[in-house]
Amino acid sequence: MMDFTYNNKNIKPEKGDLLISEPFLPDPNFQRTVVLICEHGADGSFGFVLNKQSLIKGMDVLEDAESFDAPLYVGGPVQQDTLHFIHRQVAEIGGGADLGEGIRWGGNFEQLMSLIRSGVANMEDFKFFLGYSGWGKGQLEEELEQNSWIIYKSATAEDIFDTQPDFLWRECLKKMGGKYKIISNYPTDPRLN
Repeated sequence: MMDFTYNNKNIKPEKGDLLISEPFLPDPNFQRTVVLICEHGADGSFGFVLNKQSLIKGMDVLEDAESFDAPLYVGGPVQQDTLHFIHRQVAEIGGGADLGEGIRWGGNFEQLMSLIRSGVANMEDFKFFLGYSGWGKGQLEEELEQNSWIIYKSATAEDIFDTQPDFLWRECLKKMGGKYKIISNYPTDPRLN
């Protein structure tokens, strides 16, 4: 029998870390998801699901954005009528919050749209999200105590932007090695094993 304790009790999530859902998390919003933490503090946590791509493109939600054909991701179940972005084009977009490893959350949206309209923006350096994932005060810590999440401390821009969304959950676990590598091969439905 596999030990489902993930050593989360002494590890605290920080901005730039990834939360990897445990293999059988029953919440459909977070089943086999990887969440980038953008904020974590005493009042709660905030992040984006990196691997739930929607069928919607940027041009579908913004006016005057015909060239904005990047896919949008479902960032989480909260406020899905809001648009957010992360990127690794630090020099080209002013503002935003540093998440480490050359990754930024947000920034000057008008600058971004100007780069998109002019065709200068490398869309592989961006991810766009409808909504976000949020946890109230102490909620994420409680979920970590229940082993609902595995904290991935070694996230890189390549993990976030270059790994295909369908493989991100599995690839992060494989990189962690040991029992996590074994977990990466668990079937979605263990009855099919």
